[in-house]
Amino acid sequence: MGFFDQVKQAMQLRSETKKLQAEMEKITAEYSNGGITATARGDMSITSIKISPETWAEVSSGKTERFETMLFNVVNGALKSVKKATQEQMMDMMKNGGMNGLFGQ
Repeated sequence: MGFFDQVKQAMQLRSETKKLQAEMEKITAEYSNGGITATARGDMSITSIKISPETWAEVSSGKTERFETMLFNVVNGALKSVKKATQEQMMDMMKNGGMNGLFGQ
């Protein structure tokens, strides 16, 4: 394989990687517990956190440690769910000839 073929293949891989990243960003997952809901996107960012009025009332009454623990768990749950979904999508794309066979397909 010549130098220009290698450059062409690298450019193609870069283009396919950008497409894959764009597809992964479209994936979202939501996780709820204890009146808190977090939504994560495939790029591992949190796009929303919703807190029910009942949960806010509990926090206002001084139960912040419980709220912090629940929030931590909900955010991590959303991230874990979206990570699983993106991994499944990537495996599916690779099995079905995604990335133009660059991974040995």
